[in-house]
Amino acid sequence: MMSLAELADRFGLEFTGDGDKIITGIATLAEAGAGDVSFLANSKYLPELVTTRAGAVILHPDLASRCPVSCLLTEAPYVAFARMSHLFDMSPQLAAGVHPSAVVSPDAEIHPTARVGPHAVVEAGALIDASVVLGAGVYVGHDSRLGAGSSVLHHAVIYHDVHIGEQCVIHAQAVLGAEGFGFASGPDGWEKVCQLGGVRIGDRVEIGACTSVDRGTLGHTVIADGAIIDNQVQVGHNCRIGKNTAIAGCSGLAGSTIIGANCTLAGGVGVVGHVEICDNVHVTGMTMVTKSITTAGSYSSGTPMTCTRDWKRNAVRFSQLESIRKRLVDLEGRCKQADKG
Repeated sequence: MMSLAELADRFGLEFTGDGDKIITGIATLAEAGAGDVSFLANSKYLPELVTTRAGAVILHPDLASRCPVSCLLTEAPYVAFARMSHLFDMSPQLAAGVHPSAVVSPDAEIHPTARVGPHAVVEAGALIDASVVLGAGVYVGHDSRLGAGSSVLHHAVIYHDVHIGEQCVIHAQAVLGAEGFGFASGPDGWEKVCQLGGVRIGDRVEIGACTSVDRGTLGHTVIADGAIIDNQVQVGHNCRIGKNTAIAGCSGLAGSTIIGANCTLAGGVGVVGHVEICDNVHVTGMTMVTKSITTAGSYSSGTPMTCTRDWKRNAVRFSQLESIRKRLVDLEGRCKQADKG
């Protein structure tokens, strides 16, 4: 519970209206009440601004005159909302210490301030640093390391030789360090390639639920500082993901993919193996990246949604493109001959 003036001071914002107004919650423009703070970061929601009942709204100064309630003014409303949201996070917290049902090797090192939940397993050689949280049923393998302030949530699996930096969040049932998909085709079938590397994750990385990050074959799979990876993403062996890159749900990176810094991959993107994507690239949803990208910018593939009738017609036309091309080349040739005659 804070006053409007206190919120503004804490987050470095300007405000209009009653500075003594008490803020007790956070909500959308449509659902906010008199005690809630809300935000406007997308012009799509301007109609809801006019009718909002929020106690205050975080928004750009240019829109202050259109706001019927108190304002918190900033050039980056969504960033301010993100920072303020932490004040209202009521997620349950584990009790301090190691739960009696946890299984911890005597050769593991666990900082006194760490929290280890019920039925968690920590193997020999593992290092659990200050203020780390291991949720219920988490497994941490031999010689793995978790940096200060990181959280590994319920039933996530951290295989052996996985190093996780500080202030990271690994969500439920993520798997870090499983064997990469490495097989050689031999005369008697597939020959397994041992995956001898590990996984190295920087600081402030967030990895979503049910995401898999495979260990390297030789060398490590690497995720740099500040990267964020959504739920149900596959990261193949020996991939390297650059600083502050974001990858949305259901994307898949084949082995040895290299992605630069400050990239964004939207939902359902696929990337073939052994290609490189340079810094500052945006790949739109459902795109299939089949070759390296060497110039920053936005890239797309596939066809956007349309009604089924039109899609079927276009699919037929697509299959006819080669024959149309040949006919066009032939026609151009005839025209040139006619011009010469």
